[in-house]
Amino acid sequence: MEERINKGVIAGEKATVSHVAVASGDRARVDYQVTEAGEQGCTGGQLAPAEISELLAQLIDGLHRSDHPDREDLVEFAEDAREELASDAPRTGKLRRVARALVEAVPGIAGVASLAVTIEEAVRNL
Repeated sequence: MEERINKGVIAGEKATVSHVAVASGDRARVDYQVTEAGEQGCTGGQLAPAEISELLAQLIDGLHRSDHPDREDLVEFAEDAREELASDAPRTGKLRRVARALVEAVPGIAGVASLAVTIEEAVRNL
């Protein structure tokens, strides 16, 4: 029997792991992006509205590729949030409700669920 060593997801140097990532099974993998603090203009984990909008764009892309039965409604909901973020004075209460709803709607889609949690945390820090 072949012995396998699972090294998990490794972050080195200045990287910070802010969420749990799990890959299971033969040839399973985790897609991730490593950015250094400050690289995208964020400090202390706080993201700017434009950065949150970019995360929403990634979430929308993931929803389009998913087989979620409500994906079109969720895409529309996320697009509304992007429009709100682009306004002169984004309504954080509305954004928090949208972020919470997205987290609750996509728990079974690993990549999208992780993005939804990241978005929710970022909106909470606005």
